[in-house]
Amino acid sequence: MNANLFALVETSVTDPARPCLTDATGATMTYGKLLAGARRYAAALVDLGVTPGDRVAVQTDKTVQSVLLYLGTLAAGAVYLPLNTAYTPREIEYFLGDAEPTVLVCATAARADLAPIAAGVRHVMTLDADETGTMVTAAAPARDFDTVRRAPDDLAAILYTSGTTGRSKGAMLSHANLSSNTLTLIDAWRITAADRLLHALPLYHTHGLFVALGSLLLAGGSLIYLPRFAADDVIRRLPDATMMMGVPTFYSRLLAEPAFTRDTSAHMRLFISGSAPLSAQTHKDFAARTGHAILERYGMTETNMNTSNPYAGDRRPGTVGLPLPGVEARIADPETGAPLPPGETGIIEVRGPNVLAGYWRNEAKTKESFRPDGFFVTGDVGRFDADGYLSIVGRDKDLIISGGFNVYPAEVETAIDALDGVAESAVVGAPHADFGEAVVAVVAPRPGAALADTDIVEPLRAQLAGFKRPKKVFFVDALPRNAMGKVQKNVLRDTYAAAFTEEGASC
Repeated sequence: MNANLFALVETSVTDPARPCLTDATGATMTYGKLLAGARRYAAALVDLGVTPGDRVAVQTDKTVQSVLLYLGTLAAGAVYLPLNTAYTPREIEYFLGDAEPTVLVCATAARADLAPIAAGVRHVMTLDADETGTMVTAAAPARDFDTVRRAPDDLAAILYTSGTTGRSKGAMLSHANLSSNTLTLIDAWRITAADRLLHALPLYHTHGLFVALGSLLLAGGSLIYLPRFAADDVIRRLPDATMMMGVPTFYSRLLAEPAFTRDTSAHMRLFISGSAPLSAQTHKDFAARTGHAILERYGMTETNMNTSNPYAGDRRPGTVGLPLPGVEARIADPETGAPLPPGETGIIEVRGPNVLAGYWRNEAKTKESFRPDGFFVTGDVGRFDADGYLSIVGRDKDLIISGGFNVYPAEVETAIDALDGVAESAVVGAPHADFGEAVVAVVAPRPGAALADTDIVEPLRAQLAGFKRPKKVFFVDALPRNAMGKVQKNVLRDTYAAAFTEEGASC
C-alpha cells in the first residue's frame, strides 16, 4: 500500500466532477481538475531534478496554484517546506541553509532579493498572486504522473518553529503523522462531503494547510477559498458555508462588526478555533450573538491536533477539550517529569501517531523533547479537570502567541540588542483584544544614548516579520534581575503588560 498522503487524497475522490474549491472570484475547481493539476506540478518538479525526499521550499501568496503545488510536491515524493510570507530575506536565508531545498518557489517581486541567498538551491521559481509565474508555466502541459510510493514514516513536510535560543527548528512530519491526524479530525468533527469550509487561514501554517485544507479534501468536501481574512468578505461568504476554522482574532473581529448577526450564521454547522487561546469571554459573546458555541481545540506544529472540545457535548469556555482518539495526553512535573493528577498544573506531554518524527538535523533537540516512554514535551503549561478537559494556563519559556503565530522572545531580543544605543532588552507578551497577545519590548539604553520608539521598531522592519515586532517599547535604566542574574520576566510582565493595556500600542 502506498502511504503517500496524496495517494490517500486520490483514493478518496469518488466523483471527479464534484466541486472542490471556489476562489474569491467565484471560479470553481473540481476534484478531477485538482488531481490533474497536482500531477502536472509533480511532473514539473521532477523535471527540475526533484527526487523523493528532496525539499521544496515555498514562500508565496495564498492562491489556487499554491494548493496544487503543495499536493504536487507530495505526489512527487518530495518534502513540502512552507515559509511564512512575512519572513524577510534575512530570515529565509537560515531556512534555505538548514533545509537545503532543491527548489525554492517565491513571488517574482521577491526573486531578486532571494536568489543571492539561495546559492545552494538548484532552481528559484516564481508563483504570483495572479496565478502566474515560472512554476505555473512549467506545470502547464497536461501529462500523466504516477504518484511516488512513500512509506508511512517518510517525510511529507518540514515546518519550522522558532526556538527559545532564536534558532528555528524544523519539525519533521511524516505521511502517517498527517494522514492519521486528518482522519481523526474528520471523524471527531463529523466532516462530510456535504460540508463547505470557509478557508481564510494562511497556507503556510499547520492550521490552514493540514487541518483545514487536509480534512476537507480527504472528506470530499469543498472549500470557499479566500486569500486572507477580512471581516466583510467572511460575512458576505458565510451564507455559502457550513464550517469555518479560524484563530481567536477572526472571531473577535467578527464580533466587532454589526453586520455579523445571528441570521448571518444561522445555517452554519460548526465554528472551530485554534492556534492561540480563545478567551472565555469571546466564547460567551460569540454564543450570545450567534447561538453557536465555538469548538476550541489544541494543537501545535510538531503534533497537529492533540485535543478537542466535543462535537456533541459540553464545549467548555477556557478549555481545549479532551484528548483526541489515539492521542494520549498527560500533565508532568516540569522538574522531575513525574505525571501529575487532575487539578495539578504542569507541562503538557503527548504521545500518538500524530507526533513528529523529530527535528530536522537536530538530534540533541529531538532527544531533549521526548521522554524515555515516547511522550513529547510540548512546553505548554496546563492542567486537566476532574472530567478530563484540558486547560492551557501558560507557556513554558515565555513563548508569545500573537494573532495565532508563535513569537519567541530570544529572537526579538537578539535583534534589538544589536541596535545602536541598546545595552540590553527583554521581550514579554501583553494581553491584546485583537491579537490575543502583543509583543512588548523593555529596553535599557547604553549610558548617554537617547532612544525613541522608532529607533527600535524601524530597524526591525527589515529583519523580523510584522507579528514579531514590538507593538510598544518601554525604556528603563536597567532590567530587573534575581540573585542569579536572570532577568525577572514575571516582574516585567506584571509592570509593563498592564501599562501597555492602559496606554495601547504606539508602534
